[in-house]
This record gives sequence, C-alpha cells and structure tokens, in this order.
Amino acid sequence: MSKFVLLSGCSGGGKSTLLVELAKRGFAVTEEPGRRIVKQQLEEAGDALPWLNLAAFAHRAIEMAVQDLAEARKCSRLTFFDRGLIDALAALRYATGEEISNELVTANRYYDEVFMTPPWPEIYHADPERRHDLKDAIAEYDRLTELFPALGYKVRVLPKLAVEQRADFLLGHLPREVLL
Repeated sequence: MSKFVLLSGCSGGGKSTLLVELAKRGFAVTEEPGRRIVKQQLEEAGDALPWLNLAAFAHRAIEMAVQDLAEARKCSRLTFFDRGLIDALAALRYATGEEISNELVTANRYYDEVFMTPPWPEIYHADPERRHDLKDAIAEYDRLTELFPALGYKVRVLPKLAVEQRADFLLGHLPREVLL
C-alpha cells in the first residue's frame, strides 16, 4: 500500500495551506510542482509558464512529479503531495490532446484515494503565480474529478473547514497502515 498521499483539486482551494498544517504535525510534504516551476521560470524569464506555454509547463511538471516520487521512495515514509503526476498529465492532455501514458501512471502510483479540495470562491484569489480565474480553476477541477477515477483512484472531497479540522478529516480517513 502506497504511503504517498495526493492532494489535488481546485486551484485556490486550500491545498498548500493544508500541506503547511500537515508539515507542522511532523509529516513529510512535497510542494506543488507547478508552483516551483512558475517561480523558477519567472526568475529566469522562461516561457514554460501555464499562461504562455502550457505544454512545456506540463512536461516540466511531469518530470518534477516523477522525481518527487523517486525522492519520497528513498525515505519510504508517509508523504503528502500538493498536486502531482496526474495533475501534470491532465494539464498536458488539456494542452495538446496527448493521451495519458498508462505505463507512467502505473509506475508512479500514489495512495489509492486522492483528497480533493473543492472550489471555494470565498478563499480563491489570483496571485503572480496563479493568474487564471476561478472559472478556469473550476474547469480544471472538473477535468481532474473525472480523470482520477478513470485511472483507478477513489476521490474523496475535503470539506470546507478550518485547516486544522481539514487535516484531522484527512488523517481520519487514512488507514492505520498508511499512517505508521
């Protein structure tokens, strides 16, 4: 059973905030590949940005997500990921129409249940690294909620609660063998 738990869902839905809370509780966490790529590309004046070249951005996110999983395997402890490979593959499919590689998905599995943050207009905001609007974020969320089950993942939508309660909810839905 995989100890790599994926947080996905609507952009601006509180994933990163939840990851901070899980880190405070002593869990290993991995920051969203997309955010790291955007920061790097902005610093370097690159064009692998979702609003300039979504395909190039998605290819980089795929590579980074695979690397993140490889690093987590070295420690073999429970690790929470803010987005990951499936999110990047979904972005590539959206940008290019390219089919998702089942071999890549099978070789890089997360825990079978993905925790999704739903659209939450009250907390959504754009920033220099997140330039799309809520409408686009919801469209991405809808694509992901269809894709995860098609790839063999169960989707559990996180309730709109304070971050501490959200973390308790998530941890309460993981089996003991994953938590140990």
